[in-house]
Formats: sequence, C-alpha cells, structure tokens
Amino acid sequence: MSSSAITMARIYAMEGHDQVNQILDILHDEEKIFGVTIVRGIAGFGKDRKIHTSSLLALSLELPLIIEFYDEPVKVEKAIQTLKSRLDLKHIVSWPATAHTDPAT
Repeated sequence: MSSSAITMARIYAMEGHDQVNQILDILHDEEKIFGVTIVRGIAGFGKDRKIHTSSLLALSLELPLIIEFYDEPVKVEKAIQTLKSRLDLKHIVSWPATAHTDPAT
C-alpha cells in the first residue's frame, strides 16, 4: 500500500440553487479533479439560522448539500479559486489528508 498527500475540500450548499451542475462541470471537465462526491443532508442550518429539513411535516425544497472533493494540494487550491471566482459559494473548507492506495488498482 502506498500513501500520498492530498487536500480534501468541502462545499456546503443548498439544493435548488442551480449550482451543483456548474460545480460538477468545473471539477470534472475543467479542473480534472480526482474524486468528487455529493451528499444530500436530511437537515441543517447556516448563517441565517433557518432550519432546512426533509421532514414530511416541513417539506423543504432547499435541503443541505455537501460537495466533497480531493486531489493533489495544488489542484484543489486551483479548483477552489476557480469555483470562487465563478460562483457565489459562501462556505468552502479544506484540510490536508493522506490517501492510502493499493498500487495494483
């Protein structure tokens, strides 16, 4: 098994803001980021403190989304700058990590 330094990045967004496809296009087609995953949250709130939930009693069309991606640190930093320059993304966090890979794959 080998390991390499990577940077993880996470974008917090809301469903229904029509940014997901734009983010995916930038990360996949332009920046060629190694891995991207989008997770839909069941509940959450942000700066406005308004709770968004998937509860049947309070059906929200704006559920929280987490868009997480990783690659070499330089590529992730460039991707973050590209995303910030084109889209109104308010919440992006990143941190160093280690990828553990099997050389046979």
